[in-house]
Amino acid sequence: MKRQYIIFWVCVLVSFPPFVFAQATGGKNAQVAISFDTSSKPLRFGVDHLEKALQQAGQSVRTEARTTQAKTGNITIQVRPAQAEPTIREEGYRISYQAGQLQLTAVDPVGAMYAALDVAEQISMGKTWKTLASKTVNPHFTVRALKVNLPWSSYRSGPAMEVHTDVCKDLTYWQKLLDQMAENHFNVLSLWNIHPFPFMVKPTNFPEANSFSDKEMAEWKQLWTALFRMAKERGVEPYIVNWNIAVSPEFAKHYGVNERNDTSAIVKRYTREVVTQVINEYPDLAGIGITLADWMSNFKAEGSTLPDMTPKDREDWLEETIVAGIKAANRPVKFLHRSVLSADPAEMRRVINKAHLPDTTLVEIKFNWSHGHSTPVLALTHDSHSGKRDDGYWNPTPTNYRIQWMIRNEDFFILRWGQPDFIRRHVAQNTAPYVNGYFVGSEGYIPARDYSHVANAHRTWNYAFEKQWLFYQLWGRLLYDPTTPDAVFEASFANRYALKSGKPMVEASAAASQMPLRLASFFGSTWDYTLYSEGFLSPFPASKGFQDNVSSFISINELIDHQTLDPAYLSIKDYVMSVQEKKPISTDKVSPLALADLLDADSKTVLTRVQQLRPGSSPTLACELADLETWAYLSRYFADKLRAGVALQTYRISQNKAQQQQAIDLLTKCRDHWQKVSEITASHYHEVPYIEGYVSKENAYKDAKRFFWPNYLPQVERDIRLAEEASLVGKQ
Repeated sequence: MKRQYIIFWVCVLVSFPPFVFAQATGGKNAQVAISFDTSSKPLRFGVDHLEKALQQAGQSVRTEARTTQAKTGNITIQVRPAQAEPTIREEGYRISYQAGQLQLTAVDPVGAMYAALDVAEQISMGKTWKTLASKTVNPHFTVRALKVNLPWSSYRSGPAMEVHTDVCKDLTYWQKLLDQMAENHFNVLSLWNIHPFPFMVKPTNFPEANSFSDKEMAEWKQLWTALFRMAKERGVEPYIVNWNIAVSPEFAKHYGVNERNDTSAIVKRYTREVVTQVINEYPDLAGIGITLADWMSNFKAEGSTLPDMTPKDREDWLEETIVAGIKAANRPVKFLHRSVLSADPAEMRRVINKAHLPDTTLVEIKFNWSHGHSTPVLALTHDSHSGKRDDGYWNPTPTNYRIQWMIRNEDFFILRWGQPDFIRRHVAQNTAPYVNGYFVGSEGYIPARDYSHVANAHRTWNYAFEKQWLFYQLWGRLLYDPTTPDAVFEASFANRYALKSGKPMVEASAAASQMPLRLASFFGSTWDYTLYSEGFLSPFPASKGFQDNVSSFISINELIDHQTLDPAYLSIKDYVMSVQEKKPISTDKVSPLALADLLDADSKTVLTRVQQLRPGSSPTLACELADLETWAYLSRYFADKLRAGVALQTYRISQNKAQQQQAIDLLTKCRDHWQKVSEITASHYHEVPYIEGYVSKENAYKDAKRFFWPNYLPQVERDIRLAEEASLVGKQ
């Protein structure tokens, strides 16, 4: 009788005669036969990693196609229907050892791939297939997405985007990125730019929408087709995400319309038709995301003669173009509706309810706006002009869509980062029935060409995401399973750098990576360029405190007068006022001085571990250690600047000259810390574009165009003068 499900078996068979069976299964010369369904691309990916791990453990490997159900091997992998395995969810798996056989069970090929990767990982950690503990693992979140901007038709402009153009047209880059996504259990690749469609198709009824030749169009088609196929083969769903209302410059010129916010009939028809055409021409494209963009807000775009758009107008336009285009396609795709300033939860619900789409709609919300690497407390979102939380998106609980938190990183692009407990706390505090995942990524940074590092022998990586490998491993693995122990990440360090133990590196990375989290939690910020933590910069005001209009560098005065993001943190100004008025400090509040002590403790941990690890380290490990050391001195800089701010503000109120001198002394120490930061980073980094090409002519902070730590030493020294010249409060 024909079965209703497909079973894939991976069987480890001993190919030695019976009299050498015991020796062969335990010895380095043992041959392992891996039998599986070779038509399953995700399973093939997992088996490749398992094969490599076995070979590195000293075993020869033989692979063979197998589709039968006979349980003749030592290791079997089954893909069974969900109804037959009620304890295993989609992309989950079970490992069980019984009667001398290791059995891996999943309900889909991606879960089977993760099971094979798990076994491979444990073998690389020194275990054998006979010593693996039984367990069932299910994904904590069903959406584990990377946000990657595209350098063409990019939302942010300038050299920091343009430098990636060639790399992002190279399929080798995308293959490497997708490989690490699968290894780290990310399952959505979201690709973002303003208007992607003319780079993907020649619109049937609007061929003037792009000026590409047939050859150029074929090259674009080959890029997207191969990229989407590679993603699918690794269990990753590709999405394209755009800002609207937008058309290409060629379209605007030919049809006499505006590039932005043009709601004319021809733009509406074009948008609807091109969405349908893209879906039909790219069968492996999994989803389309849409943003109610800045220029759809209730203010007129510069030079526009079109009327303002209300929340209903925006959602009506989306319904009549994007949603209609999706529904007219010859197959379904998933829909991502972003939540931003110009959105309204009631209007959004109306459109999603009327769409009756077969899959659960995704609704992405920026967690703490553009600075998700701050506090795990949801202090503000990007979906209201007040910046406060708008719970209308999840209250009442939606039935046909789920929320994904967007963890934007606009805070560190150069230094390596990895803080596993922050991610675990974030997941624990922000898991809810209406949440099914996270997006992780940047707006002002593309993890493609590593343009910050000097060319030298210790640069063993080709792409920026490879240098930041720990960042992606932590986010991906912990979104899949927050209980993943640090031992996994310690083993990654140990295997990568041939260390006896990777524990000191994980401890050092965790302590070092607190600095940007603590700064972003203390220095309340909103959109992208209101904070750049690794540079101690605030290029644009965030409406949360005083700006001195002198430099993008955060001065001592700006630090004193700025509000905090995390409600548990006390600002310098509020803390000093409470002390002067002899008000008790609540035990659930973190004062600036307590925060400084935490930063000092972090720095001490990092520098101790670096000192232990540096002797005999490889050049590339030495590069990682230099990043950690940089964070340590940035922590010391921030700590002493907080103390200086408290002393200086105390002097301004109390007229105590000793407090002024203490501030001067502390800021002098800050100069020493910044000089150390500059010395370390200059050894392997160089000046890079930051907001070059984006800064308006009227913007005062020209020193943020390009970034390099030594460039800001004059501003560090200026703080000392500000303390020396400080006036008393009320006499400035």
